[in-house]
Amino acid sequence: MTERTQRRLAAIVSADVVGYSRLMGVDEVGTLADLRAHRGELVDGLIAEHGGRIVKTMGDGLLLEFPSVVEATECAIKVQRGMAARNENVDLDQRIIFRIGVNLGDVIIEGDDILGDGVNLAARLQEIAAPGGVAVSGRVHEDVRARLEAKFEDTGEQSLKNIDQPVRVWRWLQSQSSNVAASESFGGKTQPLSDKPSLAVLPFDNMSGDPEQEYFSDGMAEDIITALSRFHQFFVIARNSSFTYKGQAVDIKQVAGELGVQYVIEGSVRRAGNRVRITAQLIDAATSNHIWAERYDRELDDIFAVQDEITERVAMAMGPELAAAEVARVRRKSVPELGIWEKIARANWHGSKFTEKDNGKAENLLAGALDVDPENARIHAALSATYLLDALYNWRRPPTDSRTMTLEMAQRAVNLDREDEFAHAQLGAGLLVLKRHEDSTQRLRTAVSLNPNYSQALGTLGVVLVYTHNYDEGLELLQKAIQLSPKDPLLPMYLVVAGIPHFNDERYDEARMWAEKALHENPNFPTGHRFLAAVLGMLGDLDAARAAYENFDRMAPGMTVKACVQAVPFAFEVDAKRFAEGLRRAGMPEG
Repeated sequence: MTERTQRRLAAIVSADVVGYSRLMGVDEVGTLADLRAHRGELVDGLIAEHGGRIVKTMGDGLLLEFPSVVEATECAIKVQRGMAARNENVDLDQRIIFRIGVNLGDVIIEGDDILGDGVNLAARLQEIAAPGGVAVSGRVHEDVRARLEAKFEDTGEQSLKNIDQPVRVWRWLQSQSSNVAASESFGGKTQPLSDKPSLAVLPFDNMSGDPEQEYFSDGMAEDIITALSRFHQFFVIARNSSFTYKGQAVDIKQVAGELGVQYVIEGSVRRAGNRVRITAQLIDAATSNHIWAERYDRELDDIFAVQDEITERVAMAMGPELAAAEVARVRRKSVPELGIWEKIARANWHGSKFTEKDNGKAENLLAGALDVDPENARIHAALSATYLLDALYNWRRPPTDSRTMTLEMAQRAVNLDREDEFAHAQLGAGLLVLKRHEDSTQRLRTAVSLNPNYSQALGTLGVVLVYTHNYDEGLELLQKAIQLSPKDPLLPMYLVVAGIPHFNDERYDEARMWAEKALHENPNFPTGHRFLAAVLGMLGDLDAARAAYENFDRMAPGMTVKACVQAVPFAFEVDAKRFAEGLRRAGMPEG
């Protein structure tokens, strides 16, 4: 048996490759060996120089331990600077881009391994670090801020997966310049930034050596522009402007300044025989950091089908990644500095926490925005979303009032902008709360037709279909929504709904598995605890059911069986009765 001992403090670094395993494919022969060889030239030397040791490797990731937090952080920054310099002359699909998390905490020593909460937090910091950047805990920043020349940016308190308490996180990036500074640095050529998240898609490079393939690379970029333009929350530069850079070696910051955008998409197309390889990457122009990158290899049996497929996949990935990048940017600003679109983004972030306090903050932000811009469809739709949560959990006002306000605000949003997919999706959600399933389905299908890549509309439509026993299509749409946005705050909701068919068919063990999956994603998700309580009640595990109900009651105090049955949009009475019985057995009062 391996001996376990405790050490009070250790500097812990978790590093993982972003993009490389996806770009190169870890299943390809030699890939991991190539990665380790490439890493060893620079990374391993810096680790040794700063007194660190590699505790273990995990695929293309590393867990490291250092004798001091200063050495650990300095090593992390040198690694990122070294890799950035190395990547300058490397093809997009060959670049290795790390993200690194640094923490200081107590550890448990077990043989050559280290364990404990300090290690877990380092891993979570790595997950939220920007590609090419370093994320450190507040404790690390406190120790290194006066001892390293590097500058860190405060991102505030972050709720990290499987970490009980919010953690203050600071981040180091390759460049500390702001969006404004980036645009101002090019004098009279610059354009003002849109108040919306803004991006330009540059013409894709034709790497085939065949001028006849220009139409394919140009068509790819044009179709991506069209697809992303469907996202009304983004400002997308038209083709005629972004294509003026065709054939030029461009500086991303200069392009961004001249076009007045925050994000740039660039890529390349290489065709050989009957195969095509397409790479695409999303870049934050202010920092030059890569937010997202991907590579696609396809047979060209039908060149236009391939183009359509890859365009859809890039647009599917870009939408959620842009949204996540925007929320991260907005959260770094104080409330008085926020513009209208930024207030909506901040409110959406608070709403995604599924707590009474956060939902109230979201509602207050949006009410203030509505005073400034009373004809903004997005504000009305976002307010509708806060009222919907209020209706589900009986927080600020009686549920009947919240349900009415949900529908009124959503209908107003649609009346203001009938081309806004978010407005239609929110109206569909409002109709669902009122159990108008057919009307909800029609409205959500309208949202999907306006933007086939909008994950929330697809996921909510999947929810409606599952509750109306259209299980096959409903579950397929939920899966597509998760593929579109795998880190979506609504993921726990989708997982709960994936368990509903099992619950309705009295397969309670399978339903329990889905409830537990939802709570694994977000332990503070009230609906997950409520569903688990009902499932355990029907299984007869009454002690566990009671514990699940008590967790729910702490998050949504005073909810009754009657109120829950009204809130959950079952389409069939038999399903609602079964759910009510499970909650009764868990100890919820009748109401």
